[in-house]
Formats: sequence, C-alpha cells, structure tokens
Amino acid sequence: MKKIISTISAATMLFALSLATMSIAKATEFLTIGTGGPTGVYFQTGNAICQMVHKAAISAEHGRKKGTSKPYRCTAPSTGGSTYNIGQIMQGEFQFGVAQSDWQYHAYNGTRPDKVKPFNGLRAVFSVHPEPFQIWARKKAKVKDFKGLKGKIVNIGNPGSGQRGTMEVLMEAKGVDTSFFKSTQELTSSKQVEALCNGVIDAYGYSVGFPNGAMEEAAVCAAKAAPINLTGPEVQKLIDDNGFYAKAVIPKGTYTGQKKDVTTFGVMATVVTSADVSEEMVYTVVKAVFENLEGEYGFKDQHKAFMYLDPKNMIKNGLSAPLHPGAIKYYKEKGLM
Repeated sequence: MKKIISTISAATMLFALSLATMSIAKATEFLTIGTGGPTGVYFQTGNAICQMVHKAAISAEHGRKKGTSKPYRCTAPSTGGSTYNIGQIMQGEFQFGVAQSDWQYHAYNGTRPDKVKPFNGLRAVFSVHPEPFQIWARKKAKVKDFKGLKGKIVNIGNPGSGQRGTMEVLMEAKGVDTSFFKSTQELTSSKQVEALCNGVIDAYGYSVGFPNGAMEEAAVCAAKAAPINLTGPEVQKLIDDNGFYAKAVIPKGTYTGQKKDVTTFGVMATVVTSADVSEEMVYTVVKAVFENLEGEYGFKDQHKAFMYLDPKNMIKNGLSAPLHPGAIKYYKEKGLM
C-alpha cells in the first residue's frame, strides 16, 4: 500500500512540476537584438545586453529574490550591421538592434532613403560607445591619407552595413566614386582583416569602437596595418552639417606600432527598437543594463569600449529618434530625466 501511495505521490509531483514548467515556458518572452559582424563590438554589445537581461530577468519561480514577473530569452545573432538591423526591426523580425547614430537619424527622418528605408516607428533606447570611422591600410600600400587610396584595392563594406554607408558618405564628401580605386570589395567586417593580412586588399573602412581585437590583428599580422588620418575641409563640413558626427581621436599606442594620434570623425553606437515593442520589454532591457553597469561581470566589464559609459550620456548622446516610453519610464524612475 505504501508503495502505491509513494508511486501516486511521485506521479503527482511529476505532473505538478510538468505543469509549472509549461506555465513558465508559456510565460517566457523572446527577444532578438541585431548586432554586426562576429569580430566587431556590435556583436559583443548585443550579447552583453543579453547577458544582463538573463542575469536580471529571472522569475520568482526560479528562486531569485530580484527579477521580473516573467523569464526572458534573449539572442543576439551576427548580422550585416546598422541598416540591416533597422530594416529587420521595421519588419518585426528583431525587437532591438545596434545601429550607428547617423543611420538612426536617417531612418527616422527619411533623409537617406537610398541607403535605409524611412521608419518613423523607430525608437531610441540608449547609446553605447563612440565609434570613430577608421580606414586601415597595410604598410606596403604607403597610404597616409584619403588621397593615398587612389588606385588601391579597397574594401568598402557589405551592402546594408553602417561601415558601407559611412564609407559612401565620405566618398561623396570627397567627390569620388568607386572608379577612384583600382577596385573595390564588399567584404563583411569579419572577413576584411584576413583579406588585408593576406594582401588581397590594400585598405578597408570600418566604424568601430576602440580598442578592437580585430584591428589589433591587422596591426600585428604581415600587413603591419595602421589607421590613417581622415581630416580636411570636406570632413569638417560633414561634422558641421550633421549633429550625429563628431571629431574623434584614436590615441597613440592604442594599437601596436601606432606612434601618433590618429584624427578622424565618428558616430555613436546606439541601441534602437520599434514603437510596436512593448513598454514592459524595453523597460526590462534598459533596467537590466543600467542596474548592472558596474561590478565584476557587469556590462562595462564585457568590453574595453564600454569602460567610460556614463548613464547621463547614454540617455542622450547620439539619439535622434524619440525615446521609447519603456526607456523613459526607467530613466524618470531613476532621476535621469
């Protein structure tokens, strides 16, 4: 008799556990963050956000004192970059994306429909690190400035990426097109360093925070590459005419063999979403990041580019689309607005 009761009790417990598991599974919300190439800071940014979400958004059923009312499952796949991410958010495929501040501006305002589809439903969440636009050239190519790229093989970036868009903006400002180069490649950020190191290309353009591991690889491989200065009246006009651009300096010693400061211009890396994404989800993501900025294994600990993040700047720098209500709710609660 005891054996029967024990068996029934075990079955009852198993059934209850099964129901609880089903309940949790049903309550789980999934979110996807579009990033960039697997070697870039965007990829690490998206995955760092997911880590913070998973760290914070654990339901009471999981035995945590702090957490949200439901569990979240966050993924941050490698993608084509800024404009691709914005397009996927617009189509409802992604809930969030990392995007350069210039493409956030153009998407929301519809000012570059040739590069990114107008999307007035785009909403800002927060900004992350500054991203100088950099052109890296192998030593033997003897490129010192933009003029030196004439007749060289240059990777201009894959279509749909922020680096491609910014490279084309710079080319337009300089009054050149692809015929200025010997030839061009459309490699993704994850492929360009290998191509440079192997001598397949002479240079590439890339918007990326620093220091960056892939850039260091370009500096120490056979190419002995280095970033070049991007200055002059054309660049200054870009900065003066566009609030999302700013002068940027990569300090000497940032990369192996870099003996001087490199002056260029840049944007901010920003996190964006859609007006259609729920207030609760955006609030959860913002809270997860902002309340885990500091400390061991915190957000700042995930990459050196995040080292100097300041919440007061993260809620405004590089943000041209309206803030999402979920973000506003958190910022007001914490006295940041």
